[in-house]
Amino acid sequence: MRNDDETEAGTGIETGAGDENVPVRFDTKIAVLLREDLESWQRLNVTAFLVSGLGTVSPEVIGEPYTDADGTAYLPMFRQPVLVFEGTKEMLTAAHGRALSRSLPRAVFTSDLFSTGNDRDNRAAVRAVGKDQLDLVGMAVHGPRNAVDKVLKGARMHP
Repeated sequence: MRNDDETEAGTGIETGAGDENVPVRFDTKIAVLLREDLESWQRLNVTAFLVSGLGTVSPEVIGEPYTDADGTAYLPMFRQPVLVFEGTKEMLTAAHGRALSRSLPRAVFTSDLFSTGNDRDNRAAVRAVGKDQLDLVGMAVHGPRNAVDKVLKGARMHP
């Protein structure tokens, strides 16, 4: 069991991250669950959309900006890996319910969003349907490792 001195406050990153000889482990997890019947282009598009929302409500998941050896600046990215899973439509619906019951930060992508072309229409499409009737094709979630593992129960890693 870790004590408070072993984890950087609020980052989800164990100390030792600056020591090249100590493996970095995270006490939080970022995960995306995709419906297994999506086409390849849809999987990529849905994943990109879903993870874009997590840093807005959990800024601690965003690291520092990058710079190459020439001094060219690049945008910051997540501090930790994003794990991508897949499952059935029923599994996605169950995972959504578990994420809601645990009040974890989450993003959803519904099948309706494939036919819209902008953010306003995307939000309107989600707003038009109750949470239990959403035709989910993907969901992103962030939180404590064990809580996210429980949300994703039964899902398998994306091939």
